[in-house]
Amino acid sequence: MSLPFVPKLSQISSGKTASKLLKKKATEFLACTRETSTLVEILDYYKECLARKAPITPCLLTLEYLFTQLFVRADIRPADIDAQPTFVPSVKDPQANHRQWLLAQYQETCGLVIDGMHHEKESEACQALATAMKLLAVQCLQQPEADRFPVAGLKQILTTMLSLECLNKHLFNRFLEYSSYLDVIFYCWKTVPSLVPRNCPPSEVFKQNFLLLLDAIIFGKDKLKEADSALCVPLGDSFDYAYVRKQINRTWGFVMNWQHSEVVHEQLLILLLEKVFVHLDKPVLVTDFLMDSLDVGGTVSVLALQGVFVLIQQHNLTYPNIYEKLYSMFEPEIFHTKFKARLFYLADIFLSSSHLPEGLVAAFVKRLARLALIAPPQDIVIILRFVGNLILRHPALKRLIFHPTGGEASSDPYIMEERDPMKSKALESSLWELAALQNHVLPSVASAARFISNPLPSVEWDLSEVLEINENDIFHKEIVSKTKEFFVNIDRPTGMFGYCGGQLASQYWKLF
Repeated sequence: MSLPFVPKLSQISSGKTASKLLKKKATEFLACTRETSTLVEILDYYKECLARKAPITPCLLTLEYLFTQLFVRADIRPADIDAQPTFVPSVKDPQANHRQWLLAQYQETCGLVIDGMHHEKESEACQALATAMKLLAVQCLQQPEADRFPVAGLKQILTTMLSLECLNKHLFNRFLEYSSYLDVIFYCWKTVPSLVPRNCPPSEVFKQNFLLLLDAIIFGKDKLKEADSALCVPLGDSFDYAYVRKQINRTWGFVMNWQHSEVVHEQLLILLLEKVFVHLDKPVLVTDFLMDSLDVGGTVSVLALQGVFVLIQQHNLTYPNIYEKLYSMFEPEIFHTKFKARLFYLADIFLSSSHLPEGLVAAFVKRLARLALIAPPQDIVIILRFVGNLILRHPALKRLIFHPTGGEASSDPYIMEERDPMKSKALESSLWELAALQNHVLPSVASAARFISNPLPSVEWDLSEVLEINENDIFHKEIVSKTKEFFVNIDRPTGMFGYCGGQLASQYWKLF
């Protein structure tokens, strides 16, 4: 009886058939590792899939399973990886030759798996990253007494993710699964400073990838209080935070000296505010960077303002022109940025003191009132609540409500173009803008503007309730609100396009 024909991997396309055949080939090789042609065939098929950009997940999972079993069975010993970097056959010891050959195949496989991270399909590239990290883990877990992390393999993975041409956000999102381990964090920071290019300025894509890497491996100090979690090498109490902090400061010094586009600048400030500040040895050293960022405009200025606020609040920084900078940020463009809620939140904090000059606060009130005339409806509500709170904090500003000599739209003494709020003549003006908003087409906006015509409340409005509202919220609120029914016709109409009370009216309602 003849044996069943088993096709070669190169003779079939990728799919379920290829997955079943790969599993069968891996089982055959593990049953007899002397059949070296089987492993060579699997690797050749993987190379072919890479070359024609076909799905590589079945090959990756097969190689991951195959080499995991070889490590578990001690057919490959991690201690030999650094001891014998190249395959040199020996006539005297065939078994050692075979072990060295397996080791050489493992090293080639690691390189091929990392090459798979360049795959144009994101899911395939992420699977290549996962397989590469799992191979690192199994390599360490089989030699717990050595207590050595495979730093060289980790550096190769990080270098691949830091592409010069392709933004690898999907890879860094997947890497978050592994950067939660303390040993990965520690050895990443041991490697990261060496990844910064020194001879030439990095490309914009590299900068974004590098900041994504920093975002993935920078941790909060509460992380050190958690139970020890390790991918490869348990660190326990030996996690050297002082060393990691030194590496963070060193790396941040390189990053700060780059030339930043608006996208990178914004990404850099978010990372600084959310994760880096707590690790800096001397936070005041970023003062000049934040001051320069305040002049950029847009979202960059808003984020820099938050950084300045942190320095003022926590590190006693004095900045005499901060209110002029804050005043200049309230431009029509701010309503179309994603950080406008943050600007209002910070402005509310900066203007919370009741000891500020009335002329300064009046300038903010007038500027906001003027912007309310051209702002989207959801932002008008925020402005009205903010202005109302400022008037409650400074009762003398009630004079702005229907100021008897404050002028009107055609003769307002307030100078909108003046950059110095104290010279804007805001105290000589009136809030005619809010009176005009009482006739707004949206009832919610008109109702919010009527606070100047009614007795002011004794407590401030909660600004947080309106900071995140959008146009959909306003639309939904108007749709579900109950309104009274009004009669708009003396005679009940008999049809949609019928006679509507006269010749003139009928011709405007006729559509066909």
